[in-house]
Amino acid sequence: MSGQRFADVIRRQLDLFEREEADLISDCVEADRAYDAADREDAEERYSEYLDLVETGTELLAGLRDAFASTIEDEEAAEEYGDAFNRTVVKRMPRFAVQIDDF
Repeated sequence: MSGQRFADVIRRQLDLFEREEADLISDCVEADRAYDAADREDAEERYSEYLDLVETGTELLAGLRDAFASTIEDEEAAEEYGDAFNRTVVKRMPRFAVQIDDF
């Protein structure tokens, strides 16, 4: 299966994440803009700040994914859900998807 059976729950989870973590998402956007606008001397520091925020978001999403997957008794279905969750994050929230498989 392609994970389509989990599409609705994943959509609701990501909707909730976007509401609950709106400040974090906004901070990521601002940090990305600050990096883009930074002069050479400050660019590395600005990028590091951006990456820290992205890592926080990625960890939160992975935690959400893993918590739900742990409630699925069938190991194959849990893996299918996790893969579908990651693919959806790639499409919907690409800034948080770069390392989601690592968490």
